[in-house]
Amino acid sequence: MASIPETTISSSDGRRRIPLIGLGTAITGTEGADDVRVAVIEAIKVGYRHFDTAALYGTEKPLGEAIKEALRLGLIKSRAELFITTKLWCDSTEGHLVLPAIKRSLRELELEYVDLYQIHWPLRLKQVDVKSPVTKECIAAIDIKDVWEAMEKCQRLGLTKSIGVSNFSPRLIEQILSFAQIPPAVNQVEMNPLWQQKKLNEYCKKNDILLTGYSPLGAFGTTWGHNRVMECDVLQDIAKSRGKTIAQVTLRWMYEQGVSFIVKSFNTERMKQNLDIFDWSLTKEELRKISQIPQRKHYYLTGSLLNEPNDVLAEIDTDLSFQ
Repeated sequence: MASIPETTISSSDGRRRIPLIGLGTAITGTEGADDVRVAVIEAIKVGYRHFDTAALYGTEKPLGEAIKEALRLGLIKSRAELFITTKLWCDSTEGHLVLPAIKRSLRELELEYVDLYQIHWPLRLKQVDVKSPVTKECIAAIDIKDVWEAMEKCQRLGLTKSIGVSNFSPRLIEQILSFAQIPPAVNQVEMNPLWQQKKLNEYCKKNDILLTGYSPLGAFGTTWGHNRVMECDVLQDIAKSRGKTIAQVTLRWMYEQGVSFIVKSFNTERMKQNLDIFDWSLTKEELRKISQIPQRKHYYLTGSLLNEPNDVLAEIDTDLSFQ
C-alpha cells in the first residue's frame, strides 16, 4: 500500500493533516453509484485516504456507503483515518441556505462531519430547478460576506473541520480576508501543466491557503474535459525519456509545485500508477521545459453554462485567468 505525503491546513483543531493526493468522485454519464462505491474501496486498499465529492456530483451517498464498507472490512480502523471533502452548490449560496445544505450532505454521506467544506463556485443560481443550458437570468453574484459567515458557523458547530473555496480568484479571496474570523484553508481550482496557476499559487502560499488542483490530467472523457495534457509533446517526451507515464510526469510536476491535487480514475492499476510519483523527481531542465508550455485555461464558465453572455460569469472567468 502506497504512503501519500501530507501537509497541514488551518482547522477547528488548529492545524489538520491533509493527504496531498485525493481521489475525485465526479462521474460521467456512463458511471453510476456502484462504480463509485467499488472505486473508493479499491482506492482505500491501494492507499488513498482523501476523497473529494460535492452536492453537485450526486456521489456523496455512494462515497458514504463505501466508507461504511471499508470500516466493516477492516480496511480502516476509524473514519478519522480519512479526509473527506464536499462542496456547497450554487443553489444554496445564500447565508440562510448554507447550514441546511451541509446537513443534507452529511445525511447523504452518513457522517457526523466532513474534513473540508468548500463554496463550489462564487455565484448563485436564482432558481432551484435549472435546466441546461442555463439562461443568464438564472445566475447572480453572491453576497460573499453573508455566505462566508454561514460557512464559519458550519465549522464552529463541528459539521466541518475546515472551510474553503473553489474557483476563487485573489480578488474574491481578498474580500473574504477583509472580514473573515476564519480564513479559507483551501482554494480548489483547475490546474495542470497547460494552466499552471503560478501567480495564484504564490498568492495562496503567501496567505496560508493550500491550493488544490482539479483536472490535473485534463479530465479527458468527461463532458467538459480535454485531452491536451495527455497529448502535450513536452510531457510525452519527458515521459518517454524517463520511462514514466504522462500522468506520472504531470502529477510529479503538480507535487513539486507545493500543491495538493485531485485525480480521478476508477481503474485500480491507474490508481496505483498515479501514486507512484514520490521516489523520483523532475530535473531542472525538465521543469524548465514544462514552465515554457503555452498556457491556456480550459474551463470557461461562459462557454460551459450559458449560450449567451452574462456579466457575473464573464467577471469570474476574467478573474480566474489570473496567471
